[in-house]
Amino acid sequence: MVKKKPAAKKTAAKKSAAKKKSVRAETRSGGPVAKKAAAKTATNRPQPERIAYQPRQARALQRTARQSPYKMRLVIDQIRGQSVNDALSLLAFSKKHAAKQIEKVVRSAVANAENAARSQNATLDVDDLFIKYAVINEGPKLKRWTPAAMGRATPMIKRTSHVEVIVAERPEGGR
Repeated sequence: MVKKKPAAKKTAAKKSAAKKKSVRAETRSGGPVAKKAAAKTATNRPQPERIAYQPRQARALQRTARQSPYKMRLVIDQIRGQSVNDALSLLAFSKKHAAKQIEKVVRSAVANAENAARSQNATLDVDDLFIKYAVINEGPKLKRWTPAAMGRATPMIKRTSHVEVIVAERPEGGR
């Protein structure tokens, strides 16, 4: 007895290969298979919906600024909630050393907002930005030692700060 099953498998494999070749040829030539595939992809794609306008915002951080949080908070409390232009002018003329550090972070947040608007192909008026959120958090403490009397050493703790600023567009008509 001769088994014919392996021969049947070969013919089935040849038939499926021939079918695949014919489908490929039809899709290249724009036959009915290509039209069906194009119709399926056209119906499966949902149309983009319009999203209601949301004010954009951008964030900037400075970590481990070498000044104590207490001194930094004295400055940041003055600019919280103000427009960016008013805050930058106040920081530029402040005598505090913390003002320079905070000014850099505010400028970085404004640049981040402009860059985000540019990447979304939208317009952004810098005059409409205000400081939505500004906070100073405590950073890691640097532990140092200083000499003391009779050969002893006393600890010095040099405090650092994390500065976080979020700028956002003012809502329409909300000045």
